[in-house]
Amino acid sequence: MTDTIRVAVVGAGAVGCWYGGMLARAGVAVTLVGRPRHVEAMRRDGLRLQSAGYDEHVRVEAATDVAAAAGATLVLVCVKSTDTDAIALQLAPQLAPGAVVLSLQNGVDNAPRLAAALGRPVAPAMVYVASEMAGPGHVRHMGRGELVIPDTVDGSLSAPEIVALFARAGVRVDLSDNVPAALWAKLVLNCAYNAASAIADLPYGRLVRQPGIAPAMRDAVDECLAVAAASGVTIPGDVFAAVDRIADTMPGQFSSTAQDLRRGKPSEIDHLNGFVAREGERLGVPTPVNRTLWALVKAMEASAGGAGRVLAQRGDA
Repeated sequence: MTDTIRVAVVGAGAVGCWYGGMLARAGVAVTLVGRPRHVEAMRRDGLRLQSAGYDEHVRVEAATDVAAAAGATLVLVCVKSTDTDAIALQLAPQLAPGAVVLSLQNGVDNAPRLAAALGRPVAPAMVYVASEMAGPGHVRHMGRGELVIPDTVDGSLSAPEIVALFARAGVRVDLSDNVPAALWAKLVLNCAYNAASAIADLPYGRLVRQPGIAPAMRDAVDECLAVAAASGVTIPGDVFAAVDRIADTMPGQFSSTAQDLRRGKPSEIDHLNGFVAREGERLGVPTPVNRTLWALVKAMEASAGGAGRVLAQRGDA
């Protein structure tokens, strides 16, 4: 079965390149759709996949046009949340009737936005991976890599078949009957770390050791939990323990927001702390810490003069 599967990754940045590269490394047919400088490098040399246990070039198909996703069995959407609506318009005419579409994106509303624009079901996936684009066609993996997807998906592949496909590549995929709650859990982590890492320009391990940062992060998390509760969402597990684990498991990781600001690019902050601030206002829940973090990052973006993009990849270099 896996020999007939074709995977398209739309948004070949740090997230898309790592998952697509791992699948390709395991012999799965993968097409990466990304920016010209990365596509040129991958066509010439293959995708450089670097981690603690390996550093190798993997042969992949690479293209700049979303039309390259036509006929794919599994489509991984890895563009930034700011580009979800635009990419959906490009992707809609390319999708095969039985294609499974997974949203590997930050935030809690991308899958519904994609589904509305595509006119077909889209499965949300929660992503935990520390990776970065270290150069054209070069992804560096720093830790973790697991996915959580719904236990039921629409299309020609079942959820267990997707689990088996990624297992072949050494990537753990867990099934859940409540991925939206898991996405809220990830949103809380992003709201705790992303803006603070960007404003301080520090990796997670050093960030949490700075005076006053840990209490401020807890205040941001408290606001997120209050907004989630007002939305009728119960976030599973010990959220504060999960926040602490991020610094322990990804001490050298800079947030995607920090990476974007360094490169003068717009970030996903509107869909992270900004989303919590908007939802808080709508629901009557005060969110002063999240609103302040959002406002500061927006001011830093304006100072950097970042321009918008049609196809921006998460963590793209």
